[in-house]
Amino acid sequence: MDSNTVVLSLLVLLTCAPRCIYSEESHLVKMNLVQNASSLGAYCLDGSLPAYHLDRGFGAGARNWLLQFEGGGWCNDIKSCLDRAQTRRGSTRYMSKVEVFSGILSNTASLNPDFYNWNRVKLRYCDGASFAGDAKFDNGTSLLYFRGQRIWQAIILDLLPKGLGQAKKALLSGCSAGGLATFLHCDDFTNYLPKNASVKCLSDAGFFLDARDIGLNHTMRYFYKDLVSLQGVEQNLDKNCTTSNLYPAQCFFPQYALPYIRTPFFILNSAYDVFQFHHALVPPAADPHGHWYHCKLNPVACNAVQIYTLQGFRKYMLETLRFFLISSRRGGMFINSCFAHCQSELQDTWFAPDSPRVNNKTIAQAVGDWYFGRNIGKDIDCAYPCDSTCHNLIG
Repeated sequence: MDSNTVVLSLLVLLTCAPRCIYSEESHLVKMNLVQNASSLGAYCLDGSLPAYHLDRGFGAGARNWLLQFEGGGWCNDIKSCLDRAQTRRGSTRYMSKVEVFSGILSNTASLNPDFYNWNRVKLRYCDGASFAGDAKFDNGTSLLYFRGQRIWQAIILDLLPKGLGQAKKALLSGCSAGGLATFLHCDDFTNYLPKNASVKCLSDAGFFLDARDIGLNHTMRYFYKDLVSLQGVEQNLDKNCTTSNLYPAQCFFPQYALPYIRTPFFILNSAYDVFQFHHALVPPAADPHGHWYHCKLNPVACNAVQIYTLQGFRKYMLETLRFFLISSRRGGMFINSCFAHCQSELQDTWFAPDSPRVNNKTIAQAVGDWYFGRNIGKDIDCAYPCDSTCHNLIG
């Protein structure tokens, strides 16, 4: 397998930015640099200061907090991280200074009924390791900071005196690589907050599987192994997981970390997650002749063998989640069969008249019911192509 091809394909810049927000619904929130981050050695890949966007809560939600990790892939070698450091995924210098808050971050009750009046925070992603690394590369010519763990700590410490430290309710969430970060930091988030606070966590499109690709290679496993080694991630992984696992680096995978998470957790994921479909199940190196090209663009174009392979991927995801489905009394799930990636920040998939549904529930309804204990459910969709509510947002 061509490792360079794997790296390049996995560095596709994922974004959870809303794709169809009408101007009257747009809500722009400015970026705040964490000025004290340098005292902790918390820097983006290029040495710039980390940042977040905070939209203040109001009314009954003034003491409730929702923190959302931004997503955007990873880098697992010096070249890809140097390249990344020259983009918005590795430097706040290149980031937009305002962000649209929509979906789960919306401040409008009709668009986000349960969390609209909470303090809502978007944590910008600039380290390339799901906010989990702690290392530095300096060869005298190039300098890279792998300080995701310190960035996470610096942002939390900046928010605590701004009201997070007195939170009554809190939800840590994230999309894609940010969704994976939620698995890694969920219990740590709980430890920062008051003992009597209601703290829960949500991962959107972050349940990346330790699965073989169509060439029977462990593409994601080796990619993460290199990432964990390069960025000094292992020391920040759950100690109970790493001491129980023959290969500690695999605790970067949610399926191995999840059993050790004590905080109530909700998993929002597509069983046919587009990123995993394109880069884990069928990475370019495993399909050199492009037999999957049309199937990747539109599932309707998939042949019988390809559909069978996709159904096998869904089956494996559900198998890895079986223990959580059965044993977690406080956990929630929404596993739909849409070809999508990141559904909580998109208004049309989060909460809209034509939003995807499972058991006649939108994602916003399922998450809200779970968080507030109205109806703790684990909703699993039927297999593709049975769900007519899907938008199938292949990108």
